[in-house]
Amino acid sequence: MKQLNDASSNRSNTVDTLTNFSLLQLLQIHDSAFPIGSYTHSYGMETYIQEDIIRTKEQLVEFCQVYLFHNVVYGDAILIQEAFHAAKRRDVARLIELDQLCGAMKLAKESRDASVNVGKQFMRTVAPLMESPFLLQWKEKIDHEEVKGHYAVLYGIYCEALGVNVFHAIMTFMYASISGLVQNAVRAVPFGQNTGVQALHELLASVEEAAKTVLTLTMDDLANNALGIELASMKHEFLFSRLFIS
Repeated sequence: MKQLNDASSNRSNTVDTLTNFSLLQLLQIHDSAFPIGSYTHSYGMETYIQEDIIRTKEQLVEFCQVYLFHNVVYGDAILIQEAFHAAKRRDVARLIELDQLCGAMKLAKESRDASVNVGKQFMRTVAPLMESPFLLQWKEKIDHEEVKGHYAVLYGIYCEALGVNVFHAIMTFMYASISGLVQNAVRAVPFGQNTGVQALHELLASVEEAAKTVLTLTMDDLANNALGIELASMKHEFLFSRLFIS
């Protein structure tokens, strides 16, 4: 008889634990109508658009892949994973450290501000939607300015409280991030909605691949590999006209 793998080391067993209600809650927080302000940020993409670097669907897909694999994977996604596990252990000291690291690794002021502003609005919005003493404890730390309240850390805490698995938490975060960039490109570039849909469809496999990659990483892999995007974020405040905050 074939020996069964230990469930604790088998990712496929953890991936299949998403309940219907948890799925609906994840869909709700990533809906464009969910008021956390993520769709007001381009994370440096608007600079590339105004510099005529992004004008075609192919260029948009390339930008999103760079943002995904060199920014999110080795940055916010690792922090989400670590915050998820720290929240499960109720390790407040570790979560404070992760919040500090999240701000330290974002070189551009606009990137840091976006992370905090989206995080605080996310907390204000989700706190009344679930009964989680630990989540409310973290909200109090934000209200008392004991922590900044970076979105990635809050998202990890929230997903642990929601009861979803870390793989789905990371993958849906990545999908929402890329979807937001594509929708903002549709607004800022003369793209049609169909072009945006096609671009996002081409990126779906990359989102899944990126999420699987994060599961193989640890805090030792935390890095900021998207320096071009950081520089574009720094230049954003000096653009002649702006549609987005960052």
